[in-house]
Amino acid sequence: MKVNLSILTTILFSLLISNLYAQNERELTEAAELFHKKYFTIDTHNDTALHLNNPERGGSVIKGQVTFPMMREGGLDAALFAIFIGQGPRTDEGHISAKESAEGELVKFLDYAGRQERVRIAHTADDLIKNKVDGYLSVVPALENGYPIGKDLTLIEYFYNLGVRAITLCHNKNNEICDASMDGVSEHGGLSEFGVSVVKEMNRLGIAIDVSHASVETLKDVIEVSSKPVIATHSGVWSIKNHNRNLRDDEIAAIAQRGGLIQIATGRFFLSDKPREQVTVKDIADHIDHAVKIAGIEHVGLGTDFDGGGGVVGLENVSKMKSLTIELMRRGYSEYQLSRFWGENFLDFLRKIQN
Repeated sequence: MKVNLSILTTILFSLLISNLYAQNERELTEAAELFHKKYFTIDTHNDTALHLNNPERGGSVIKGQVTFPMMREGGLDAALFAIFIGQGPRTDEGHISAKESAEGELVKFLDYAGRQERVRIAHTADDLIKNKVDGYLSVVPALENGYPIGKDLTLIEYFYNLGVRAITLCHNKNNEICDASMDGVSEHGGLSEFGVSVVKEMNRLGIAIDVSHASVETLKDVIEVSSKPVIATHSGVWSIKNHNRNLRDDEIAAIAQRGGLIQIATGRFFLSDKPREQVTVKDIADHIDHAVKIAGIEHVGLGTDFDGGGGVVGLENVSKMKSLTIELMRRGYSEYQLSRFWGENFLDFLRKIQN
């Protein structure tokens, strides 16, 4: 989605983006600035909502990587803000507690976001486009881990009515829906019988099915069962880093062949075995390059996992997003390719699943 600029600005962008290898840092920075003004951009996964709701909580990962002022500084128009619920006891009491916790955190965050200057909640591609044109940032509510659904299919529509437009089927442990990539036990052999119903209900409602964290068998089942494209909101490339959370080449191809998206994460543990201080934006771009080679540019984007383990040297927080654009420009990505990567792909995906 292009935001109308003057003809002069468009010409200037074209001049700056051409012959990139001859450009200096100032010219690349100017080209990135123009790009982010002109095109819609989105990050499909962060864990910021719980941090903003509960700033007093500690944790083992860096926090405070996303704020709305920092989004504006980084030229990021929108993000999927996930309400993360860790896997707990799979009992009636555990499921009730998870549902109440997820609902409470979601309502609290949406109230907070709604009170921020020039920020709107978005549920559709049209919402996202309108907010960009109007100069507003967009918050797309998401749920990370289907655990709060428990065994109650009606809760999917319940969370949909609260605003949720994407659900990560599981986290690091198996739940009632499916097997997880980080769980050592193959319990369901992929999707459970209940999980099949969950996928079909998400299809009916137009909720994005997020297969990040899903096991190999779960991903295969989801692709076979789902009548609509699916998305991996924050994953990496197995061929570069052998991590259970990363996607094999055949998985990348299968997601893309059905119109889905592979969104590259920025967590060091997804990207490289190098020491933290040596992992940079170039490592993110290497994963992007590989995913594009397998899937095509129309099926690849970014899901940072900020405030949940994301961030590398040069892309420490959301204010630094343009550094990735600059790195991709250096590698010869065209204006069209960058526009697809940063937002057009997600807009098309959302239209498909919400049709």
